[in-house]
Amino acid sequence: MDSEHPTFNQCLVLATALKLLLIPAYRSTDFEVHRNWLAITHSLHPSKWYLEDTSEWTLDYPPFFAVFEWVLSQFAQFFDTGMLQVKNLNYGSMETIYFQRLSVIVSELVLILSLRRFINIQASPQSKKVANIISLSLLLSPAFLIIDHIHFQYNGMMFGILIFSLTDALTDNLLRSGILFAILLCFKHIYLYIAPAYFAYLLRKYCLGENLFDIQIVNCIKLGSAIVSIFGVAFGYFAAIGQIPQLLSRLFPFSRGLCHAYWAPNAWALYAFLDRVLIHIAPRLNLSVDSASLGSATRGLVGDTSFAVLPNIPPRVTFLLTLAVQIVCLVKIFLQPNPSKFIGSVTLCGFASFMFGWHVHEKAILLPLVPFSLLALQDRRYLGAFRPLAVAGHISLFPLVFKAAEFPIKTAYTILWIMVFFMAFDTVVPVAKSQRVFLLDRFEIVYMTVGVPLILYTEIFHFAIFGSRLEFLPLMFTSAYCALGILGSFLGFFVLYLTG
Repeated sequence: MDSEHPTFNQCLVLATALKLLLIPAYRSTDFEVHRNWLAITHSLHPSKWYLEDTSEWTLDYPPFFAVFEWVLSQFAQFFDTGMLQVKNLNYGSMETIYFQRLSVIVSELVLILSLRRFINIQASPQSKKVANIISLSLLLSPAFLIIDHIHFQYNGMMFGILIFSLTDALTDNLLRSGILFAILLCFKHIYLYIAPAYFAYLLRKYCLGENLFDIQIVNCIKLGSAIVSIFGVAFGYFAAIGQIPQLLSRLFPFSRGLCHAYWAPNAWALYAFLDRVLIHIAPRLNLSVDSASLGSATRGLVGDTSFAVLPNIPPRVTFLLTLAVQIVCLVKIFLQPNPSKFIGSVTLCGFASFMFGWHVHEKAILLPLVPFSLLALQDRRYLGAFRPLAVAGHISLFPLVFKAAEFPIKTAYTILWIMVFFMAFDTVVPVAKSQRVFLLDRFEIVYMTVGVPLILYTEIFHFAIFGSRLEFLPLMFTSAYCALGILGSFLGFFVLYLTG
């Protein structure tokens, strides 16, 4: 960036200082989840990792992440051995809090290095400036701050691996890109949602070459053997002791309902919102109401998702809708295999899984948000599609941090991020005359205007007016509002991707 703008290192220092100040902040049950995983991997033989169930927060990530927890536990024992006892449920000494918070900050070095590489691979000064702004927006993202450093997870490290893989794709280092993605899948299986984009692109660009019938045998052998080796290292031991069925049952608990307890802002949130509205107007429209579903509709509990007026959605419908969107973009990337289209296909695969998937968590918004960030400044129309996603995606995370003490932090930080980076985006993506009336620009203005009173109502006024009554109402309004923004972003980018 220009000399008057803060440098990457300056922003890194400020971001780290803020994260250190947030060490005593609210922490979710995910804090105990990861503490328990530290204890399991440190205290038990690997043959018992996926069998241990003293805590309800059983180990349900792939083996590489389990090994990552084991590595962390080797350092954790110098802070407080109490956190490494499986029986110490909900253990939270200050030493434990400091260690786990610091482990997130240190592991985020992977994200930092990946963003630096994204900047370094750019060829021209202008492209480096654009990449620097994108990288700073991700480094300072409210999403990572809320999810990782307050709520508690390790998404920064995971998405750092993904960005390394995507930058390899941008520089045509396709073998290493595929290897890194395979490693990522063995850390966290949620990335399976974007695996179809990798499969289509690597097959077309690396294994088939220019001529579809000119199969690159050597490339196929190298890529195939590398991926098989990685999965063999990750899962081979558990296959040898006959625990693959048990491991898979932990990774894929399909008994959960369509919607999470707080509706992730996707198509099903709008569907559920419509169902709640129809309950109240059904008598006027002569619609039948399933009275048995009134108390349990869409609460997102295990095996407990039902609608009172609208038809219930079976898992196969969510799968088919997700697959339909992904197939469209996979055909595009297969016919036009270039790096920019590849990142677009990764974004759309993430979008499709978030919008139409089964029991989606709001934290999964990172799947489309992060790769779309790398593309957002290529074109004014892309930026117009990205902005509603950035606003809605970050606001949708607010319910993760519901304590009053963190309200000013999450709100002020997110609003500041939006103001600073939206202005920075405009400096490098000028508005062309032919694009001044682009539909998403108008949608964005209206959408952001509504967002401010919504935040004030859901975070302050609702509880001042109703107290503890109707406590699900703010969550429902937040979910429906954010779902509209994400849906608009998805539809806009989907059209741009197909017509571009």
